[in-house]
Amino acid sequence: MLPSGALLEAQREGGLRMSGSLVACVNCHRRSGLGARSGLTIVPPIAGTYLFNTYSQASDALGVPYVESMRNDRPVAYTDATLVRAIREGIDAQGHPLSYLMPRFALSDADAALLIRYLKRLDPRPAPGVTDTTLNFATIVTPDADPAKSRAMLDVLRHYFADRDAAPANPTDRRWQLHVWTLSGAPSTWEKQLDADLAAEPVFAVISGIGGSDWSPVRAFCERAEVPCLFPNVEVPDSRDGDIYPIYFSDGVLLEAGLIASSITSAEPDRRPRTVREVYRDGDSGAAGAHALARALRRAGIDVSQRPLAPGERASAALGGLAAHDALVLWLRPADVASLGRAAPPTQAVYLSGLMGGLDRMPLPDGWRAVAHVAYPFDLPERVHRHLDYLTQWAAARHVAIVEPQIQSDTFLACVLLEEALGHVTGTYVRDYLIERIEDTIEQRLIAGYYPRLTLAPGQRIASKGGYVVHFADAGDGARIVADGPWIVP
Repeated sequence: MLPSGALLEAQREGGLRMSGSLVACVNCHRRSGLGARSGLTIVPPIAGTYLFNTYSQASDALGVPYVESMRNDRPVAYTDATLVRAIREGIDAQGHPLSYLMPRFALSDADAALLIRYLKRLDPRPAPGVTDTTLNFATIVTPDADPAKSRAMLDVLRHYFADRDAAPANPTDRRWQLHVWTLSGAPSTWEKQLDADLAAEPVFAVISGIGGSDWSPVRAFCERAEVPCLFPNVEVPDSRDGDIYPIYFSDGVLLEAGLIASSITSAEPDRRPRTVREVYRDGDSGAAGAHALARALRRAGIDVSQRPLAPGERASAALGGLAAHDALVLWLRPADVASLGRAAPPTQAVYLSGLMGGLDRMPLPDGWRAVAHVAYPFDLPERVHRHLDYLTQWAAARHVAIVEPQIQSDTFLACVLLEEALGHVTGTYVRDYLIERIEDTIEQRLIAGYYPRLTLAPGQRIASKGGYVVHFADAGDGARIVADGPWIVP
């Protein structure tokens, strides 16, 4: 959009006209202004350091940090006048035509001057938390996080960071320093605590982390402070349109709500339940999943009743009065799932949160397995187990006990993805650039732990988009699970 409020207009070779967000510079040159590389396509950096200097790829000593998308050389630097010509006419500083991918923009002299002023400020200055020898990272633990899962996550992080210090890939690599920010008190106080932590211990990014049912203050802090928050272990991610800095593997119970809604609404109309009863505990992650599912089902014309359990109340107390054509959805932890054995299994369809209930290790009583369908926001167990060989070998060599496989796998994968992205950053430690490198490289990871595939288009903040609804094929402990149908992307 132009300063006047009118849409920016541009034209490609061949006369194709475009306007507005379709021709936004950020689409290709990215928020950092450091460009991008995709296959054989190279989008060069447009930060002022690169435009208004001559350089070669070996010119770091001249103050032009190397980025993968920079040209092999720029023997002629841009001036204000030649840059305006490039933007309007597609002619570079040497007088050569620019790539057909570069639109020709309709900019007035005043608007062009504003753009050039902005580009001159867009320089790759190192972020806080980066020194000549060290990259500082934080991980965040909220007070409502499960203590056992927190310990398991921290065990992986500390050993991974110790490995990096003991044997860096390159002797000149900076060492990694981990800071653990442990929050306390009410969520309303967390942002202030995090501000104090960041002031005391500046960090380049937040890696992994773990929370309970409320991650929103952490998300708000990271977005406001412009600190990447990479792949936290949370069941209720807080992801909002326009977010830049928080990135999640999965949408957690919100994705599960979509999976269950898709399963219910895809049935033939005469086989759909008339009413869906949801059972959950207030204050737990299941409440967010239950509300998301209720919204989706009501939009489809299906009635929903919600039954939060009182403190200390057994789950079986909420099961009475179900009609033959009703369905039951249980957002419950393993202890509540196991307690269902005290109640007679219903004849209606039952859906459960796999993430909350323990996935394929869910302690569901035998009588319930015949009617149970489980939302499963991961790849199927037989494939996951093959993908975890690398983690289990790494953990065994370091005497790291695998006690929370999904949490520890996600934490390990987050570290691997960070290390791979930093390999592409190549010393240009800009937070936005780190985010962009993760967006561009994440789909190249063939072994992705619990996920069949991870992708992040620019602006997307959830890397795994779907899951399965599964059922138990056998009775007893260790029962096999089988997908009801194909992978679902709600």
